Formats: sequence, C-alpha cells, structure tokens
Amino acid sequence: MAAPLTLTEKLLRAHLVSGKAEAGGLSSVRVDSVLFHDMSGILALMAYDTMGMRRAGVEAPTVFTDHNLVGAQAQTAGDQAFVKSCAKAFGLRFARAGSGICHTLYAEDIARPGMLLIGADSHTASCGALGMLGIGMGGMEVSAAMTGRPFPLRVPRVITVRLTGRLRAGVSAMDAALTLLSRLTIKGAVNAVLEYCGDGAETLTVPERQTLCNLGAEMGATSSVFPADGQALAWLKGHGREEDFMPMSADAGAAGSEEVCLDLGEVVPMTALPGQPDRGIPVREAEKVPFSQVFIGSCANGDYESLARAARVLKGRSVSPDTELLVACGSRKVYRQLMRDGWLDVILASGGRLLESGCGPCMGIGQAPASGTNVLRTTNRNFPGRAGTKDARIWLAGPLTAAASAVRGCLTDVSNLMDPRELEDIRTPEQTESDPSAYIRFDRDRDEGFRPVYTDKIRPIPRGRPLPDEMLLPVSLKAGDGISTDDIVPAVPEALSLRANIPALARYLFHYRDPGFVRRAGELKESAIAAGRDYAQGSSREHAAAGCLALGIRAVLAVSMHRIHRANLINYGILPLLIDRAEDLETIGEGDILRLRGIHEGIRCGHITVLNETHGISIPCHTDLNAHEAQVLLSGGLLNAGGGTENEPC
Repeated sequence: MAAPLTLTEKLLRAHLVSGKAEAGGLSSVRVDSVLFHDMSGILALMAYDTMGMRRAGVEAPTVFTDHNLVGAQAQTAGDQAFVKSCAKAFGLRFARAGSGICHTLYAEDIARPGMLLIGADSHTASCGALGMLGIGMGGMEVSAAMTGRPFPLRVPRVITVRLTGRLRAGVSAMDAALTLLSRLTIKGAVNAVLEYCGDGAETLTVPERQTLCNLGAEMGATSSVFPADGQALAWLKGHGREEDFMPMSADAGAAGSEEVCLDLGEVVPMTALPGQPDRGIPVREAEKVPFSQVFIGSCANGDYESLARAARVLKGRSVSPDTELLVACGSRKVYRQLMRDGWLDVILASGGRLLESGCGPCMGIGQAPASGTNVLRTTNRNFPGRAGTKDARIWLAGPLTAAASAVRGCLTDVSNLMDPRELEDIRTPEQTESDPSAYIRFDRDRDEGFRPVYTDKIRPIPRGRPLPDEMLLPVSLKAGDGISTDDIVPAVPEALSLRANIPALARYLFHYRDPGFVRRAGELKESAIAAGRDYAQGSSREHAAAGCLALGIRAVLAVSMHRIHRANLINYGILPLLIDRAEDLETIGEGDILRLRGIHEGIRCGHITVLNETHGISIPCHTDLNAHEAQVLLSGGLLNAGGGTENEPC
C-alpha cells in the first residue's frame, strides 16, 4: 500500500513534469498561473520582452496595480503605462489602480483549489487559503514561468501545523500568526511548506486562513496551504465561483517532517515589537507605548470581517487627538461592502482616514510617520525603515488591537475598551457583489501586433558576464545578521520609484545601513559583500540583486541567506556563497581582498574555499546549487542562459 500523502505532496505530484516530489530534490513542474504587480512587474516584463516572448503560456496571467498608488513622481505614471502596455502585448489581465491588493483580488477572482501559482511577490502564499500552492519568486523567475515551459523547483519539506480549538472573542487570526512566528522565528520554516490541518483549521474563514498563509513568508516558508473544505466552498460560492471548488486534503495519517501544534483557544492578543515580526509578545505584557499613527489594512488584514469589527470598536468613540488612524481595504469589493453596511461612516465619524485599496503604507510609499515616532500596523513586516521613515519604530498587531489602540492613543487590548463578545456577530457577507470594472481583459482581446511601450526613463536590465574560474575581489561591505531587502533597497518613494532604472536605483543601496557603500563599490569596480545570518530576508524585490550587479558586486558571502534573494542573485549572475563556519565571518573585514579559485569546479561539487589574502586565512564555503542554477550562474544570469541578446553586460 502506498504511503499516505500530504496535501503539499499531492499538489506537487499533480504538477510534476520530471523528477520526484521528494523534499530537497530538484523537479520540474507545470505552472498554472503567474502574477506580477506594478513594481515587481517592471523588470519582470522587461525580461519577458528581452527573452523574445510574445504571448503568455499559462492560465490567468495577471498584473496588478496596487503598490505605488501615490503618484508622487511623474515617472510612476510612465512605469504603470509601460506595465499596462506589456499586459496588452503579452495577453495578460490588467487590474486597474485602486481595484485592490494582488493577493486579495487573486483570492476573490482567480484562485481555486488544486492550482500552482508562481508570483513576483513574497506573500504569494496567501492563496494557500483555498487549497492551492502559491510560491513567491523574483520577477525574472516568474517571467520564465509565464512562458509555460516546465519550471525548475527545489521540492520543499512539509511542516504540519495542527490547529485545535477556536479563536476566542477579541482574538484575530493575526494574533495566531504572530504566536506562531514567535515560536518558529523568521527562519523556522525555511525551505518548507506550512500545511495546516486539524479541527481548529476548520473553524477559520478563508480571510483568516489568508492571514496565516501570508505571515508564513515571515517564517521563511516557501508556501503555506489549508485544505479545500467547506470554508473554501462557502468563499467561492460567495464570489460566484462555486464551479471552481474541488475538495483537497491530505490523506489520513499523512504527516510532514515535523509537526507544530497550536490551540487557537489559548491564543491571546499579540504584538510584535519593532525590528522583526517574530518578536511577538502578548499585548498585556507589552509596554503601553504611545502611537503617532495606526494603520489597519494590508493583504493580511484588509478583509471585510477584520475591518468591520475594527469599525465596531471605533463606533461611538473618537481616535485619540495624538494619533492618526489610517484604514485601507484589501479590495474595492470589500470597500463597497463596508460602505453599503455603514462601517465606513463609522470609521470616518471616529476621525479615521480612508485610503485607496492598495499596499502603499505597508511598504513605505505614502503616509510616512514623523521621525522618531512609534506606529502600530496590521501589516506583515516591521523592519527598520519599512514605514518609509528611517527611525520610526513599528509595532505589529491584529485589527482589534489596532482599533482599540487608535482610540486610547497607546497599545491597548480591545477587552480594556469593550466586551469583545459584542464583535462575534459581525461576519463576512455570504454573497459578494462582482466588480467587473476591476480588470482590463487583454487575455481575451490581445492585439497581436502590439509591442510594449518604453519611456525614456526606462533603462535596460543589467546583465552579468559569464562567471570566471577565478576572481580577486575586495570586500566593499561587511554586514551583520538580519539584513533585510528593505536594508538593501530602502523602502522610501525616491528609491522605489526608480525600479525601471537600475543604475539610478543602485545609488540608494544600503543607504541607511552604510551611506558610503555605493561610493566604495563604484571605486572598486568589482567587489564582494560579506554578511551574517538571515541575509536578505523579506521582500521578493529583485532590485536588491540587480542593483548589486550594477555596482559591480560579483559574489555575496553570508552565513545564511533567504531563498528568494539567493535565487535573484543567481539570476543576475552573482555568486551566492554560504560560509561553513559562522565564526569565519569575523575574520573578514571591509577592504579585505578575497581570492576565489576553482569556481567552476566548486560550483559543480558544491564547495569553494575563499582565501582572505589580507590576513592569510582560508574560509570554507558551499554553494548548494542544482544543475539548472549552476548553468544560469556560469552563464552570467538567466537572460544569458535563457535568451535575449540586446543589452550590453555590466
């Protein structure tokens, strides 16, 4: 008798083209769908055009306009027009600005049980709430997936998350997610899928499941998934897509490589302290810090139930005079439902502000708080600078805690303001009105002769050179542990608005961490970066790799490195090396000269010894590359390995 299969194994086997769906192995899979947004899509669609592709080869390829809605620079309109022209040229769905956040819209309109989605956003796993796999990648990899060709995938292991009990009144799915994060930490699910099961999972709605799947990215997970059950059926039926339902679950007795148990009935309101999302503690144990700003929304907590319950907390109360309250719905559907039911009036009457349905404040585009202040957000990340202000301190919490804190002006458990049982009757409506104006359907009406329209502000994608067998590289940057992609590419509009111009954006790299880095890298022409644990955690933004290429970075040595950035480095022809002994990092200093010999053989065998010539010290490293990655890296990046000849190498 065959061994029982987890849901993850079933989903991967259903998409397997070659190889085996065994943890750690390399397989090729069939991808059903892809997504981009107005920021990740710029380079990704430029790459697709450079590859010479003219039509998407997958189902429902969609580009969403949700990240940069402020339009503070004229180039924003030019970038979005370029992305729209690519949608027209390649036959993609195009979601209009203000329609909603990509993960919310995808769940409402496209996602269905059994699918495999590759998305150019690290929180693509949100759609796992509907019994499918969503995997976040760098934009260039998503472009490769959009061709419809078999996609190389390192098979993740499975961590079973067994949920029991039921969330109590006044406790949200965000509180459960922050509880798990505090246990697993930001690296507890690296190279794994978090597969949820148990009678507790059955009590969670699809939006609540989305929150847990979304925050899985902060635990380092490749993806997260729930069974497709009655909750999924009710969601699809409510959005007029009942025919898309298919029951999906693990076999009885199936188990992952490890199991984590969480009793939802024991979860309490949580907050994550500034710096990392895994710094979670109960609200009752946290310092009652004052907040200059509270933001409720995002792809994790911008659903109807979360916002309506937050509005109920605000009803008959006023936002503290020392606090600004900002609210953004996950989609225009949610916005219209809340408006119809009177909840938006309640928010406005309390003194709150309504923003467009989008991502802006979550990633530092718009509503930047005052310097040195404390802010509370229901978003998924609280890295330094993430709010768009270098020294603002970000706490994370669920929407009920956020609403109560906005009223009191400081961190407050909702139970200190009202009886949370009064919130229990507020539920997501059974039926949702459609929003046909959300999309322009170029996937139905493609213009065969149309080509992407480039503006004079869009610069060609930088391309690497084939990797030599030996390199002599000075160290242009020495960094410690926990460097995020927000540290590499600061989450400020002046940097993020340059995503179509990598040479210009590169001038902002590590700006807050080390303002002298860009000058040093430029003077050295070619150099290396050395860093500690958890290097480049966070966003999928491939600009962190492309910008390094533009500055002449040829290798990055780190004690550990997050999955998406590692892949982005490879795709831009930059050698990622993992230092075998963490203590060896201390022997590397800024300005040291590193000699890398036998690179080609080292890539094939998985081991490269780096000689620090400044101090005469050997530093053993490993690469952990599969055959596909080795070919891409030796070629100098994915564009060199996979097509396109128009741009000059850096």
